[in-house]
Amino acid sequence: MQLDHSFTVPTDPGDAWKLFQDLGRAAPCMPGAVLDTLDGDSFTGRVKVKVGAVQMSYRGEGTVTRDESARSMHLKLSGSETRGAGTASATVTATLTTDPAGTRVRVRTDLDITGRPAQFGRGIMTEVGERIVQQFATRLEELLQDAGPVAATPSAAGPAGPAGTAQGRSSTEPEPVDLGAAALPVLLRKTAAPAAAALLAIVVIRVLTRRSRR
Repeated sequence: MQLDHSFTVPTDPGDAWKLFQDLGRAAPCMPGAVLDTLDGDSFTGRVKVKVGAVQMSYRGEGTVTRDESARSMHLKLSGSETRGAGTASATVTATLTTDPAGTRVRVRTDLDITGRPAQFGRGIMTEVGERIVQQFATRLEELLQDAGPVAATPSAAGPAGPAGTAQGRSSTEPEPVDLGAAALPVLLRKTAAPAAAALLAIVVIRVLTRRSRR
């Protein structure tokens, strides 16, 4: 499944690129995710999602490669449910370009997912992804406003937290991202027409039944 999203952050591409290279700072902006370890271009982490009353936790790993001249990042991610048979893997490419409002970030995701979240079709997953990406963009903007200009990131990435080490594990429990809530508006739009048709059919049947009794 291929998903395409984009968003804008109100800073120049140079500062935005420095922030994106600093996974230790940028990763916590992703809803539902916690970065556990970060060692150079490799990392591990956890993601927690919720569908209705059911919560699912994933533990996985990834690698990142960067194209400095194109200001493009390429991530390969894989994970599995900690209490279930579901799996998820993704290849994500994020490209930064100049925009009148600051920096435009285009994200292309090739996603392969099994288990309960796979019940959502492409349309719903696109909508869910858009909402998550926009939350991520809002948190990035807040981070940029709080921190001011972004310092250059060392080539050897450091901790998965301000006081940890590259091999340390975060004890933070991720707040689950609610896929059900994100998908609800799409489900409502998809079911609105059939529901209206069903309601109209019920009304017509009742009217005909009343007439036949007279």
